[in-house]
Amino acid sequence: MSHDPGLRRLALRTLLAAFEGPAAPAWALELVADGLAGHTLFGTNVVETGQLAALTAALRSVRPDVLIAIDEEGGDVTRLGHRTGSPYPGNAALGAADDPDLTRRVYAAIGGDLAAAGVNLDLAPTVDVNTADDNPIIGTRSFGADPALVARHAAAAVTGLESAGVAACAKHFPGHGATVSDSHLELPTVDVSLDVLRERDLPPFHAAVAAGAQTVMSAHIRVPALTGDLPATFSRAALTGLLRDELGFRGAIVTDALEMRGAAATAGSIPLAAVAALGAGADLLCIGAQVDRDLVEAVAAEIAAAVTDGRLPASRLEGAAARNAALAAWAAAPRPTAGPDVALGVAAARSGVRVEGSPAELAGPLVVQLVSGFSIAEGRVPWGLRPHLNGVEQIEVTAAGTSPEEIAARAAGRPIVLTGRRIHSSPEARDLVEKLAAAHPVGVVEMGWPSAWRPSGVKAFVVTHGASLANGRAAAEVLNLV
Repeated sequence: MSHDPGLRRLALRTLLAAFEGPAAPAWALELVADGLAGHTLFGTNVVETGQLAALTAALRSVRPDVLIAIDEEGGDVTRLGHRTGSPYPGNAALGAADDPDLTRRVYAAIGGDLAAAGVNLDLAPTVDVNTADDNPIIGTRSFGADPALVARHAAAAVTGLESAGVAACAKHFPGHGATVSDSHLELPTVDVSLDVLRERDLPPFHAAVAAGAQTVMSAHIRVPALTGDLPATFSRAALTGLLRDELGFRGAIVTDALEMRGAAATAGSIPLAAVAALGAGADLLCIGAQVDRDLVEAVAAEIAAAVTDGRLPASRLEGAAARNAALAAWAAAPRPTAGPDVALGVAAARSGVRVEGSPAELAGPLVVQLVSGFSIAEGRVPWGLRPHLNGVEQIEVTAAGTSPEEIAARAAGRPIVLTGRRIHSSPEARDLVEKLAAAHPVGVVEMGWPSAWRPSGVKAFVVTHGASLANGRAAAEVLNLV
């Protein structure tokens, strides 16, 4: 392995590391001083607003142009609101409302919140066209299933974020919306022609690039017609040929986390994944969440060794470092606003609610939240109606272990409102809803990606297009529970 200090510094300029806890450890600060591009923050780094601002100030005190990134999509994927839920709806609700100016204003508010916290790179918006109803990783993170709709909201989101001086990152190129597996766990395949990709998946990326997105994130997905056996992150045809040459993108190409199995397992290790991504045309490499100094040094050493032994052209490493420096210069002065715009968030969430039936027939109900899992992208974030219930009783149950008789007994003659995420995907949840609706006044609140499934006999079916704090408030208002 090469120990050339110049190559090591160049390699560090391509890396986004991470660390756990509310304060940056000494090694994380030392690497920034040595030239590390920056760090990605996760939920473990966020306790409250003042603490987060102090953390980012500490990073910036070492080098003013350090990149400080975060996954703040609003809706179901939130780091700022990971303890309470986001005060803003996510993309699916904004797409359902289909008011691009509203999307712009929501993303401007998110950008303002990030700027106030000292964050200057938001790994958002998700601009995937969600054409697979059972997509386990995108779903409500998408603006919708129509390419033109997603494109106009992608542009609005980029414009809103960057109005606050926070760099936007359109993801996941060339489109993760048709997958039915999670690239955190395996390498998904989207087996379509390039014509389908251009018509269905690429319009939002065209729109984001045209709107001035500073960065675009590559997906760890395989598109055989484009990438062969490789994930897009390792494909020169995808990143250089399609994104750079055809779409005309000139900003920094960011990778999704290299620790994900769709990347690391394909390359053989995180350091080898880093070399493969740079060779394909990526500039800024997200290592992941589980990072320490030894891992960062190993990645930097492998990149330096690849230049030394000819696997990676020196010009490619220099070009990546230069693009990241330009990004850092653009993002060095984010512009804070007055603070979270909760009123805007709830109003936007209301615009995304769809109601079928008559909620008025469900007065004074027992609210039953169906326990559901969460994706790795989302993490464990509170969701549901509980924070908004004005004395209304709520219980949580597991659909597979609960009988309709148990819930009916607890309701004691009251109507029953069942709240869940992707209820249609669970046979046990569907069965529970349908059996209760056959004998009791029942309403359903679907807070995940909607489907065509509707149980017979329910008094009302409410679709929120997301499970953020704002979405929960909007649903509770519709049901007169606040």
